[in-house]
Amino acid sequence: MGSFSITHWLILLVVVVVVFGTSKLRNAGKDLGGAVKGFKEAVKDENTEHAKKHVVLDHDGNAHTEERSTTTKVDDTHNV
Repeated sequence: MGSFSITHWLILLVVVVVVFGTSKLRNAGKDLGGAVKGFKEAVKDENTEHAKKHVVLDHDGNAHTEERSTTTKVDDTHNV
């Protein structure tokens, strides 16, 4: 009962085409492709929106992205 051979896959494909028909399978493929495309666009829009939130203006009015650091700064000057 291991993996299916090529003949099993071909028989399964023929049964699916007979049961559903080619037009329904074509429409299902279009719907699936549209869903994947919509998901990718939503992720891209979310990343763009996130990047816009972190734009900071400096004193000259130039925009740059804000970089956050998780480390704390240590004062290098020592009182001797």
